[in-house]
Amino acid sequence: MSITPPFTEASARQKVQIAEDLWNTRDPQKVAKAYTEDCVWRNRNEFLQGHTEIEAFLTRKWQKEVDYKLKKELFIFSGEKIAVQFEYVWHDHNGQWFRSYGLEHWEFADDGRMKKRTASINDVLTEPK
Repeated sequence: MSITPPFTEASARQKVQIAEDLWNTRDPQKVAKAYTEDCVWRNRNEFLQGHTEIEAFLTRKWQKEVDYKLKKELFIFSGEKIAVQFEYVWHDHNGQWFRSYGLEHWEFADDGRMKKRTASINDVLTEPK
């Protein structure tokens, strides 16, 4: 059963947990299915549209961000929109660890898939976990 808008606090929290769990699979094809075919993204300084670009982006991301582990938290919601704050840890191929923080704004289609995602992210060097 898909969680569809308009969201309540409970359904918004469920949607956030589902997204966190899905992203932590690090499976670009599986993650892309949660978005509409024409979904529009802004991720840092990259602008993407559609499953093909999303899958390619996520493939590059998780090749670079080794041992990626994400935590999302509901920030606010209204109607078909949800905003989350998040942080994740990862390391590069040289063993340097990072903690990345940010905010995402999501807009959903009637069927519950995301049609727009805007993410602002900052990376901080950190010690090994």
